[in-house]
Amino acid sequence: MKAVVYNIKENERELLALANAKEHDLTLISNPLSLGTIHYSIGKEAVVVSSDDVLDRAILDHLRKAGVQKIVTRSLTTDHIDLYHAQFLGMQIANTPFPDRSPKGIAEQTIRHLNLWGSGRCVGAACCCKKDCNVVVNRKEKDD
Repeated sequence: MKAVVYNIKENERELLALANAKEHDLTLISNPLSLGTIHYSIGKEAVVVSSDDVLDRAILDHLRKAGVQKIVTRSLTTDHIDLYHAQFLGMQIANTPFPDRSPKGIAEQTIRHLNLWGSGRCVGAACCCKKDCNVVVNRKEKDD
């Protein structure tokens, strides 16, 4: 999967590269996601953002026009993303909710989501989509 990672910190770069193991084509950008940096998402299937990146209607519309279908936030919360507008646009959203909140744990969760989406599967407990897809998440998947 082609993805761009916005607002990446220096200590996250190596951890994300290690977790990725050359599975996905990642573009790492230290700049935050904005109308001025959205051009990095053109032709990408996914974007990875931080809680500092605000994904309002305008940003989401531009991302969708660029071809983005999936968004991973490297945070527990999604209050920086207009989830209802993302649903309207048919975008999938995931957060990083698992107990390991270390930079390594977040990098591993992020790549796990890309792997699952790349194989056509749901991200389970990390799914933040507002649609009711009736996905049943088993206990093991929640603990992964």
